[in-house]
Amino acid sequence: YAAKNLMDGMRFYKRRHKKDRGNKRQCYRTAQKYHETIDSRSYEIKIMITYQDFEKVDIRLGKIVKAEDFPEARKPAYKLTIDFGAEVGIKKSSVQITQNYTKEELLGKLVVGVVNFPPKQIGPFVSEVLTLGLPDENGNVVLLEPTKKVPRGGRMF
Repeated sequence: YAAKNLMDGMRFYKRRHKKDRGNKRQCYRTAQKYHETIDSRSYEIKIMITYQDFEKVDIRLGKIVKAEDFPEARKPAYKLTIDFGAEVGIKKSSVQITQNYTKEELLGKLVVGVVNFPPKQIGPFVSEVLTLGLPDENGNVVLLEPTKKVPRGGRMF
């Protein structure tokens, strides 16, 4: 497999740099770089899902109306109360986002969450929603939020 990718890299180099075809060593080095670039961008897909599977996940926009410390949690966390609009209502969520957010800046923030997972017991607290985020360069969670004005309860599709 690696040899095939290396050969693909050499073909890639030859197509892009026709003038330097005679320099095989340079061609080989470029092919190795190309191979390393492909490996660093690729990842293994664990499970392929269908669009129908994706439609089963109910991802909605909500507004944080209350943020409290969660001292009983193993890792530093907050307990959030999130308003997902009239259809879904108010739900609670436990989030480990204390490195990037204070309780004060969370109030009124729009967040995205999965609202149709079963409730999860986290110590004495029951989390009803999975609040979505992405890791920053240090691995700390950055919350997902819309870039334009969207009504509470809006469903992601």
